[in-house]
Amino acid sequence: MADWEIRPASMADVEAVAELRAVVLRADLERLGRYDEQRVRQRLRDGFVPAYTWVVEVGGVLAGCVALRPAADAHWLEHFYLAPHLQGSGIGTAVLRTLLQRCDRAGSPVRLNVLQGSPARRLYERHGFTLDTEDAVDVFMRRAPVTEPAMSM
Repeated sequence: MADWEIRPASMADVEAVAELRAVVLRADLERLGRYDEQRVRQRLRDGFVPAYTWVVEVGGVLAGCVALRPAADAHWLEHFYLAPHLQGSGIGTAVLRTLLQRCDRAGSPVRLNVLQGSPARRLYERHGFTLDTEDAVDVFMRRAPVTEPAMSM
């Protein structure tokens, strides 16, 4: 696994993250007949909230991002993108594990949606996410908080 760091996002990151989203989602959106070059970027811009977003850097260069937005019944994992050349390197797993541990400590479920047929679904299933609902485009998943068993002495 490459050396990576995670830092809070700022509004200055929005265009780079929007471009990353377009690259990462292109194949899945094209397969679903939903790729639109402007819309894929604008949806990120419209939903970008730096207060809930982190940027992943490898060698000081933007390599990914992820958001964890609080809601009434759960935290929503959103905008989780990793540069294609780094997918499968363990960075995404490490970032996801870190965020899930934070939610587990808070006792908060985590929800997300992933595109139908996306290989990212397997990552989420390995981390305890299960199917909630789905439609022709999206798969909505949920993960209950994991609590550590009490240690006996």
